[in-house]
Amino acid sequence: MNNNPAARPTVGRIDRIAWRTATVDDGAVSYGAVGRGRPVVFVHGWGFTSRAYRPAIERLAESGVRVYAPTLPGFAGTTDLPRGHRSLAGYASWLGRFLDAAGIDEPVTLVGHSFGGGVAIQAAHDLPDRVRTLVLVNSIGGGTWSSDGDAVGDIAERPLWDWGMAGLAEAFSSRPHPAAIVGLARDAAANAVSNLCALWQSAHLARTADLRRELRALADRDLPVVVLWGRGDVVIPQASLRTLRDALRNPLTLTVDGNHGWLVVDPGAFGVAMGAALAAAAARQQAAA
Repeated sequence: MNNNPAARPTVGRIDRIAWRTATVDDGAVSYGAVGRGRPVVFVHGWGFTSRAYRPAIERLAESGVRVYAPTLPGFAGTTDLPRGHRSLAGYASWLGRFLDAAGIDEPVTLVGHSFGGGVAIQAAHDLPDRVRTLVLVNSIGGGTWSSDGDAVGDIAERPLWDWGMAGLAEAFSSRPHPAAIVGLARDAAANAVSNLCALWQSAHLARTADLRRELRALADRDLPVVVLWGRGDVVIPQASLRTLRDALRNPLTLTVDGNHGWLVVDPGAFGVAMGAALAAAAARQQAAA
């Protein structure tokens, strides 16, 4: 696993993110857009929306890309998926329709954090013509966990109390960027009162996600994939990271200081890491051309 990505110069400061509304499946979708360049779609984690990631998204845009950051169905006001479609495949299909609604007609770089990483994996698998590069940030999907650092079991067997303890440890150890605090608080409140059922169902998807089959298919397809990881993460087990990387056949992996939500805590580090990830993916694509 690689060490911290080296600092690199960025394109000049991009304008602040603009919040817009699109219509997908006759429902309103809030999304952010910022930057200039090739399209990058950022998929947020569980329990929040893209607004909580605003500083990180703006730093990502400094890499010379145009970032689109939708709020997933069922989160903070976006219309929920219909019954029978509340799955990672359902979210992935919805993401494809969002690309159409936002007028994005070329393949995108898809960046997913945590639960959003699972959606991104599924979308890259199911929509091969829409995704040119995949970046996974402390993503679900590895499918395993270990209670003692040795014996490895299926992630679905991880007890709820263990998830809860990891979440508490994350909350007490994190100091979000000041500009993200308002978004985090707003999202937490909105999600708690708007659609608890959707929140619970998506939590179940997150804590049981095993996407090793899809990851192996992406490796077979030779899709450029970069893994970014906060090495202090206790929410996503190290065993899950190992099996995720194994399924992808050891993709480029950049580790940073921080825990599960490191990109919210240190947007600058996220901007630097994403600059390195995008440059590495571009170099690989040029070499393959």
